[in-house]
Amino acid sequence: MKKLIAIVGMSGTGKSVATTYLENKGYTTIYFGKAIYNKMKEEGIEITPDSQKEFRENLRKEHGMGVVAKMLLPKIEEAYKIGDTILDDLCSWDEYLILKDKFKDLKLICVCTDKKIRYNRVSNRPDRPFNHEDIIKRDISEIENAAKGGPIAFADYYILNNGDLNDFYKRLEEIIEDIDNE
Repeated sequence: MKKLIAIVGMSGTGKSVATTYLENKGYTTIYFGKAIYNKMKEEGIEITPDSQKEFRENLRKEHGMGVVAKMLLPKIEEAYKIGDTILDDLCSWDEYLILKDKFKDLKLICVCTDKKIRYNRVSNRPDRPFNHEDIIKRDISEIENAAKGGPIAFADYYILNNGDLNDFYKRLEEIIEDIDNE
C-alpha cells in the first residue's frame, strides 16, 4: 500500500532528518517551504528570513491558510500515484484539511524536541541559522500567523528527538511499520 506522510513540527526539531531518511528509502519528497521560495523567485523577491515571513504571511492573507497545499496539490497527486510520498513541513490546519479531504490515508508525523535543544540546533545550523531572539519571533509567527499548532497537536504519531539519532530512526521505523499494518 502506498503511503502519504506529512512531517510536522517546529523549526529545529529534525523534520528534515526524517524526510531525508524516508527519501533514502525511496519516498518522493515534496517540500512545502520550497513552494514559497519558488514563488518568491518567480516574483523577483530576495529571500531573507524577513522577506520570506512577510511573503508567506501575505500569501496566506490573500489566498487563505491552505494556499501552499493548493499550490502543491497537482504535484502531490502526481507523486502519490507513483508511490510513497513524504510532505516536508505541512504547516497550517487548513493545509491539513485540504489534503485530508483529498487523501483519506494521509498520516501526520510530528517531530518534537525540547525548546532549549531546538534553539541551540537552529542557531548552529549551517543553513538558515537564527539567533535566539529571531527563533522566538519565528516560533510565535508560525503559531499565530501560520496556524502551525493544529497539525502538531493532531498528529497521528510523535517522535521525541532530543538526542540519539539511532533512537530517532528506530522510532521512525516503528511508525512506518505501524502504518504498513493498518
